Amino acid sequence: MNVLMIAPGYPGEMPYFCRGLARRGARVYGLSDVPEQDLPPLAREHLSGYLRVPNLTDEDAVVRAVVAGVGGHQIARVVCLWEPGVVLAARLREALQVPGMPVAQAQTFRNKDLMKQKVTAAGIRTARHASATSVAQVREAAHAIGFPVIVKPIAGAGSMDTVKAASAEELERALARVQSYDEVNVEEFITGEEFTYDTICIAGRVVYENVCYYRPNPLIARSTEWISPQTIALRDLSPKDVQAGIALGHDVLKALDFGTGFTHMEWFYTPKGEAVFGEIAARPPGAHTVDLMNFVGDIDLFDGYAEADLTGTFSGSLARKYNAANIFKRAQGTGRIRRIEGLESIMARFGEHIVHVDLLPVGAERRNWIQTLVSDGYVVVRHPDLQACYEIADAIGTDLQLYAS
Repeated sequence: MNVLMIAPGYPGEMPYFCRGLARRGARVYGLSDVPEQDLPPLAREHLSGYLRVPNLTDEDAVVRAVVAGVGGHQIARVVCLWEPGVVLAARLREALQVPGMPVAQAQTFRNKDLMKQKVTAAGIRTARHASATSVAQVREAAHAIGFPVIVKPIAGAGSMDTVKAASAEELERALARVQSYDEVNVEEFITGEEFTYDTICIAGRVVYENVCYYRPNPLIARSTEWISPQTIALRDLSPKDVQAGIALGHDVLKALDFGTGFTHMEWFYTPKGEAVFGEIAARPPGAHTVDLMNFVGDIDLFDGYAEADLTGTFSGSLARKYNAANIFKRAQGTGRIRRIEGLESIMARFGEHIVHVDLLPVGAERRNWIQTLVSDGYVVVRHPDLQACYEIADAIGTDLQLYAS
């Protein structure tokens, strides 16, 4: 089976998906705008061919190049697990007459306003919202919805460039951060804990599901530099709040008529006990969350996704053995990492529960913490007891420090 994979080398999880597809018998042909030699070795190793285009964002040119480049090869699947390429993948499916998500449906998953219109029409609780293409429209929408509001790019990912405004004055200050976008979504600010609902589906049927808890909420984590944000994949999916989110997720998938593949949904659980839809993407979660899900059950969801997409089956274990947490670290100071303190002590105290450490080495340039959740590295912890997992994660947040200058 010939599979065309968009961006097989980026983000960092993509080479593992490429490997999973190849292991399941696919001949994977990569498509991207970087030189083939610049792809990660794992991706290059599992590609059967590669087409480089000048610019992946020029969708018309990419479609023409692929149609011309495919020649007599029959493409059975077009795969894109990277947010910006979801619509491009759909356009290629239509051009190559390949089964899978069409353009109209892909646009619903990419455009937050279209997405929420469809979800709301299905009777699902979501934040009141409106799209805006000018500053005047943002102001108008904010006053109609009522403060506080959230303003975010209409086709963004995660909480990047998302701003909260509790008043008209705060809105004016916030607008400068989103004026580089042609269209934004203005929505009601929901007070509550924020979770994910992540799935692998086959023909509309959920075959694997996961719930993660954000500590603290992403909006706080993205705006406060000293915080070490945590993403925690929960072992026990039976509590009332978690079940409410799972039920919500099933309703959303049905409303959007999702077929086969990975999904990543974010939702809120309010103090009133209400599960509220946030947004959903037709892709896996980022920031090493698939790794986190693998640590929960000692499985390989990169391979599990490939099996589901290529064969219509899923044989991975559904057992949940651990709670697993990613703790993302941000160095103090600017410039290059000069020292790391507390790692030896952390390993001595909690080593049996720490399954992965990936911190920038001394001498490396510090990353922009606003642009990437991974920041200057992360530590993965797992423990069968949730409270113990919290306590270890919090100790890593406070006792492990990176310093830059």
